[in-house]
Amino acid sequence: MSVAAGAFLVFAASQVGTPGPANMALMATGARFGFKAALPFVAGVALGKQLIIWPIGFGLMSLAESMPILFVALKYISAAYIIWLAWKVANLRLNTQSEAKVPGFAAGLIVHPLNPKAWAMIVGGFTAFVTPGTPTLEATAIIAACLLGCQIVLHPIWTFAGHKIAQSVAGTWAETYLMWTLAALTVASVLFVLFGGATA
Repeated sequence: MSVAAGAFLVFAASQVGTPGPANMALMATGARFGFKAALPFVAGVALGKQLIIWPIGFGLMSLAESMPILFVALKYISAAYIIWLAWKVANLRLNTQSEAKVPGFAAGLIVHPLNPKAWAMIVGGFTAFVTPGTPTLEATAIIAACLLGCQIVLHPIWTFAGHKIAQSVAGTWAETYLMWTLAALTVASVLFVLFGGATA
């Protein structure tokens, strides 16, 4: 009765480190406002995943089995929200002198609860890497710690990448291309989770 922590850590790193709605939001925020200004948002995104890890670990899966239609509806509502955010990203421009407000910690907290990739990743973690009979607190704490560790390392990298890319393309013809590409990747990642596979 245990958690395959090493294997799950590899899985978690592969999921947290690859393109998805959260990483696209982090990259876009870093590009739009700069790395330092985006750090509260980064912290919110990292901690926001904890808001769904613990409820899933402590019984949300059993509710999903008894009311599957509710979770299907939530999945599509969440996807619609992420796609709407992608549209906003597509129309952003990298003029940091504008009056646009930098998204803060609270804005970051809601990214993962509304991210279908995060839900799929966490559910996959509990079903594939936790031995049946493992104490709930132990399993949930290990899953939570592995994911938080990956996020602390990888989320700032995505944000910094956006910041550095913006320094090169702001005000050039490539600016519009960059923002539309980030938006398209966000939409593609959502659609892949919805229709392509449970653990994307």
